[in-house]
Amino acid sequence: MDPKAFYKLSYGLYVVASTLDGKHNGQIANTVFQISAEPATIAVSINKNNLTNTYIKNSKIFSVSILPQTVPLDFIGHFGFKSGRDIDKFQGISFRQGQTGAPILMENSLAYLEAEVIDSLEVETHTVFIGKVVNSEVLGEGDPMTYAYYFQVKSGATPASAPVPVGAGIKQGQTGSKSDSSHLKKYECSTCGYVYDPEIGDPDSGIAPGTPFEDLPDDWVCPLCGVSKSEFYPVAP
Repeated sequence: MDPKAFYKLSYGLYVVASTLDGKHNGQIANTVFQISAEPATIAVSINKNNLTNTYIKNSKIFSVSILPQTVPLDFIGHFGFKSGRDIDKFQGISFRQGQTGAPILMENSLAYLEAEVIDSLEVETHTVFIGKVVNSEVLGEGDPMTYAYYFQVKSGATPASAPVPVGAGIKQGQTGSKSDSSHLKKYECSTCGYVYDPEIGDPDSGIAPGTPFEDLPDDWVCPLCGVSKSEFYPVAP
């Protein structure tokens, strides 16, 4: 089986969230799709080990916030590489409770869909939740983030719990702002797999394209998981 065939599937990037016993939790997800128009139904795929899965399974509700291309990497890292078992993911985040009670992002979101679970399917490591959409709204203008854009332009990484083939990251650093720094080494985060590419820099953190890893400020941290420079190692050419 050629895992590269999966790269040809189109994915978006979303925050799927739910609420349970007065607490909110959410996570980054790339598998969200519409099933029918009348009635409007959607499906989401959530890893069984994730806290969000537990919340949805018990509350029977979830929301989907559609992320824009402009979303900062640390925002994706907050919802994608941290666990709601350790932190309150919605603390300090602008959100409101929707019609179902599920949290809806009021920042870094183009639109949202809010659904009540009407069915589910257990598939190996993941649960596919099927929901009837009860509310939706467009919140802003812009282009939605795709999984390809996340990898190719934002140099993102993938959590181990994501529903993609093992090692199925799109080649990083192929597009975006380029410079004459192609001779400079890339460095990879040993914690989350984020690759710092000098050709792209880290615009979200004010690091310009062409900045060598060695010249990054001492207090610079991984934009996805927040570890220090010392947790990075050079990527073999």
